[in-house]
Amino acid sequence: MKTVTIDNVEIVLAHPLPIVSRWIGQPEPMRQLLACWHVVAKDDLPLTPRIIGYPGIGKTTLGMAAAQERNQQVYIMQCTSDTRPEDLLITPVLSEKGKISYHASPLLSAVITGGIAIVDEGNRMSEKSWASLAPLFDNRRMVESIIAGITVNAHDEFRAAVTMNDDASTFEIPDYIMSRLQPGIRIPFPSREDELQILRYSLPFSDGQTLDLCVDYLQRAHGLDLPYSIRDGINAIRYTLKCKAKNPDADTSRLFDDALRQILGDEALDLENQALKRQQSGEHLPSMRMGDFFFSDDEELNPDADEER
Repeated sequence: MKTVTIDNVEIVLAHPLPIVSRWIGQPEPMRQLLACWHVVAKDDLPLTPRIIGYPGIGKTTLGMAAAQERNQQVYIMQCTSDTRPEDLLITPVLSEKGKISYHASPLLSAVITGGIAIVDEGNRMSEKSWASLAPLFDNRRMVESIIAGITVNAHDEFRAAVTMNDDASTFEIPDYIMSRLQPGIRIPFPSREDELQILRYSLPFSDGQTLDLCVDYLQRAHGLDLPYSIRDGINAIRYTLKCKAKNPDADTSRLFDDALRQILGDEALDLENQALKRQQSGEHLPSMRMGDFFFSDDEELNPDADEER
């Protein structure tokens, strides 16, 4: 275990993750992320962007691949709805001899060593937890651990990004935190060619027919703005191949449909109907302000008309 001593307190560091990720296609999100982490002058500071997109679209992969591009170690801090402020920094651990040792989180380990931290699924975390990180993501670049009684200043090479899912099961992050997590980098659905390359890279043992079936399905789903991702496709292909190995005479297309049904649910086989239901439910309606309920966009009496123009 690697340790450091800060203000006479010994801290056990988390291990960085081995980087095995490769970013395929879509160069623009990678360019934007690397630009956020670049500093243009001695007094400049790196930005901490939000990486936004559907679950399974490659947000964490982008962060890891960017860390590899910069030749830095990467640490992933997984967030949940019950992540506590102390979970983000230092946790006291009671050893066998009754002595308390202090263990740094992956995030704090990146802060100390000058690594890259990916705060994964950050909008699943409550405001109370985010508040403890506010000074880390502004010009102070420091964080305080009440448990260990120390203040940690970020290494000059420390970089971070926060991934956020596009779904409803998340907290709304308060403005004072959002102002520190800028800009937003959105990952769109990949093109057919890119998606096929990603699947080939991830599943080099797959046959061409199953890959084509998966890409055709995913591209149809993307065209209807349905939240099925490459991760879903990889799971469907893996299961199809396993079933095919146990029943070589079975039709691959039928096996793939069965895999979709078991992994994504019966509705996954009727994409058009599913898209219609989402539209009718208003799931993707744009946000509305008070003036929108009473006036059209271009009416002078609309209090938001000037802002829109």
